[in-house]
Amino acid sequence: MTDILMPALSPTMEEGVLAKWHVKVGDVVSAGDVIAEIETDKATMEVEAVDEGEITDILVAEGTEGVKVNTPIARLKDEGGAAAPAPKAAPAKAEPAKAEPPKADAAPAAAPAQKAPAAPSKDGERIFASPLARRIAAQNGVDLKSVKGTGPHGRIVKRDVEGAGKGGAQPSPAAGAPAGEVRKVQSLAQMGIPDGSYDLIPLDGMRKAIARRLTDSFRDVPHFPLTIDCDIDGLLAARAKVNAMLEKDGVKVSVNDFVIKASAMALKAVPEANASYSPEGIAMHHNADVAMAVAIDGGLITPIIRKAETKTLSQIATESKDLAKRARDRKLKPEEFQGGTFSVSNLGMFGIKSFASIINEPQGAIMSVGAGEQRPVVKNGELAVATVMSVTLTCDHRVVDGAIGAKFLQVFKAMIEDPVTMLA
Repeated sequence: MTDILMPALSPTMEEGVLAKWHVKVGDVVSAGDVIAEIETDKATMEVEAVDEGEITDILVAEGTEGVKVNTPIARLKDEGGAAAPAPKAAPAKAEPAKAEPPKADAAPAAAPAQKAPAAPSKDGERIFASPLARRIAAQNGVDLKSVKGTGPHGRIVKRDVEGAGKGGAQPSPAAGAPAGEVRKVQSLAQMGIPDGSYDLIPLDGMRKAIARRLTDSFRDVPHFPLTIDCDIDGLLAARAKVNAMLEKDGVKVSVNDFVIKASAMALKAVPEANASYSPEGIAMHHNADVAMAVAIDGGLITPIIRKAETKTLSQIATESKDLAKRARDRKLKPEEFQGGTFSVSNLGMFGIKSFASIINEPQGAIMSVGAGEQRPVVKNGELAVATVMSVTLTCDHRVVDGAIGAKFLQVFKAMIEDPVTMLA
């Protein structure tokens, strides 16, 4: 008998969503067969069987959120082995495709320590509800006796309680809520925002991860910004020529592709800026692995152009387009968005003139790119009009001090303003 455990699909993964089962009890699987899909805070990935045998138990239902790494999610009977009895969660049910699949929230049945007390009964009959649903009901003053369960075998799950709360009485603090547990709606009310004047959207795994990582970075990393203006008329002219040459290949180079290329070459020219802080010392990176910020539904992800200094503009354009598409589809592999030595965040397409980003640890710096716009400038002592783009470099002062950051921006500016220098 072998337990199939919730896998750690990345070094930082602590929990995930068991999005979908590809097997059911009684199926015989072989090593390498895809058995499930797991959602992390950044992507959806397939899980393969590492042993062969018969699936005897599905311990975590399809759609369950917050499944901790190494929690048993299913059991496999080895060939010729005997299946020992085990507590079961309700098996996952095949459901018709929907725009937003419902998510069960049952706690893993194989974790006795997490077992919640029995739910109250109605007329001698036990009310079946998940621990999370019972807790939300208690906090919001929802009577479980009046709630119809839509989970496996009629079990009351999170969405049922939330739905009941929307159509009925105002939430009220639970008499016996755990000490220190403060509801968000209660804190908003204390700040003068009345209940019922807003909709509260629960945090998903991605938003929680973003909140945690960026809070840690902003609080713990001593950072400072450096801003510089770049004349990009020459870049725009070069881009038009490059795209005319690449048109037959169906490749279109963007301004951001030039920025990624120039950043990578500037990092190689100023290696002190291509570094990361660690308690053991300063890591001086061998390659410029440039991460690009991509907005996706519910958050942000930073796929990486590896060894960007070695790639042509057309290669960077093709790769960045592919990575951005798969990022939005949540099909990236962990190694495609974890790591990196430097980040580029571009909001120019939204008309943002300038901004400063939060450092993406453990990288030593991140560049924020604003919109190119026509501005009055002085050239050779005379007033002229030029297309100017403002960029801001946010630096980790433990690694990239002011002089290093300024030197990096000087090299970057020279390349952006004379693109031929980055093509040599």
